[in-house]
Amino acid sequence: MGRRYKQPPIIEAISEFQFEPEASWDLTIPGLIYEKLQKTFPERNQVTQINTAIAGGVGSVHVDTVPLMQFIREDKSSLVQIGQNLLTINQLKPYTSWQDFLPLIEEGLRAYKAVVHLRQLSGIALRYINRIEFEQEIELEDYFHFRPFLGPGLPQNLSAFLIGVVVPDKDAKNSTSIQLGSADAIALNHKAMLLDIHHSHASPNELTLEDIPGWIETAHKKIEDIFEACITDRLRQQFEEI
Repeated sequence: MGRRYKQPPIIEAISEFQFEPEASWDLTIPGLIYEKLQKTFPERNQVTQINTAIAGGVGSVHVDTVPLMQFIREDKSSLVQIGQNLLTINQLKPYTSWQDFLPLIEEGLRAYKAVVHLRQLSGIALRYINRIEFEQEIELEDYFHFRPFLGPGLPQNLSAFLIGVVVPDKDAKNSTSIQLGSADAIALNHKAMLLDIHHSHASPNELTLEDIPGWIETAHKKIEDIFEACITDRLRQQFEEI
C-alpha cells in the first residue's frame, strides 16, 4: 500500500473502458444496467458528450454528440457513466482510498458485462486529477520535482504555465501522460495547480476481459508511484500524511 494523506489533493479519479462496437445496442440497455446499480447509484441523469475531430481539409471539423446516462451516488461523491461501447466510473471529492474506489469500478464492470455482450476492448485508462492550492507565493522547486524549467536569461516569474510529457513503459504497451499546470485559485493571494496523471494501454485489444482487474491494479500502482515522484516532502506535509 502506498502513502495515505489526511487531505489528499485528488479531485477526480476516472476509470474508463471502451469496447468494440456492439450491433445489438439499444436504448433499453442503460435502464437494464441501472437496475443492477441503483442500490449504490440511485440517481439518474442524461447528458450529451461532444466529440470533435478534423474531418478533412483546413477548417473542416466534424462534431459528434454521444448520449450518456449517469448513475449517481446519493451523496454525489461518485458516478457511473454509460454510453454505447463506453463505461466510466468516476470518484469525486472526497477521495478516501483505492480500497474504496476499486469496488465501485468492479461493480460498474459487473453490471455492464451482465447486460451487454462485450467484445474486445478498444480503450482502457485510469486517470487521477489532483488540485493543489497554496495560500501564498511559492518556489515551485520547493514542492515539485516535476515542474517547468526556464534557463538562465529567461524571465523566472511565471503567471501561468502548462507542461506535459508522455512516458512509455519499458514494453511500450502502456504509457503515462503527466501534466502540471496553473489553475484558478479560490482567493486572489492564493496559487493553484492541477497535476493530471493518465495511464492507458496502447493496444487494448490485446487484453482479454479477464485481464482487466490485473491491468487496473498495475495502472493504479504506476500512477501512485509517479505522483509521489512528482512531489517533495514539503508538499507531503501539506497533505498531512497518515
